[in-house]
Amino acid sequence: MSSTAADRWTRRFHPVPDAPHRVVCLPHAGGSASSFFAVSRALSQRSVDVVAVQYPGRQDRRHEPCVESLVELADLLVDVVLPLADRPLALFGHSYGASVAFELAVRLEARGVAVHGLFASGRRAPGVHRDEQAHQLPDDELLAEIRKLNGTDSGVLQDDEILRMVLPAIRADYKAAETYRWESGPKVRAPLRAFIGDSDPKVTEAEARRWAEHTEGDFDLEVFPGGHFYLTAHADAVVERIARHCGR
Repeated sequence: MSSTAADRWTRRFHPVPDAPHRVVCLPHAGGSASSFFAVSRALSQRSVDVVAVQYPGRQDRRHEPCVESLVELADLLVDVVLPLADRPLALFGHSYGASVAFELAVRLEARGVAVHGLFASGRRAPGVHRDEQAHQLPDDELLAEIRKLNGTDSGVLQDDEILRMVLPAIRADYKAAETYRWESGPKVRAPLRAFIGDSDPKVTEAEARRWAEHTEGDFDLEVFPGGHFYLTAHADAVVERIARHCGR
């Protein structure tokens, strides 16, 4: 993939060129690379190079068509991430991004890349299906669903101009997440660690524990106080876990 194409897909907020480890971060539905700014800053201080993925259809890519298939998105990302595997590479995805990270890990391993860690945050295991259709809701009802998760600042949601820009990306990502069906295939070899909030309506502890079925490596689950975006309050703890894993 050309450097220009890669630059469209990735953001480095705190580059650590000589870092011995790298983590690629995949955002939640409707999210952008900037949602990992604080995580990037904290990990950079621990000698971890962080690359955040910018999906099409938002922020500086808002004029590009959104990707409405999770599998298609993972297919597109393989060639973006392959050049980043010049050092031990881990993947960290939150919510929708966790499912993307899993499918991306499968594809990277099939291409001969050893993924050194897969961190799945705020998401049920790929083999667990819920019949969710939020992407088909009228705008007002979809926004109400988002507000319930406290994932987007309510002031932003009240700004009509910003709303017109972000709602198509939110709807497209919800569609990709809700229409995703895991097809039985190889497990990842990467060690897998799941993080969830104890009051997250989108994933139960039992649903998160089933991530163990998708890896041949070590598995661990950690439950934090909080809801779907528990990460806002517990970013330091999650960063510490990731940095400790990378340092092994």
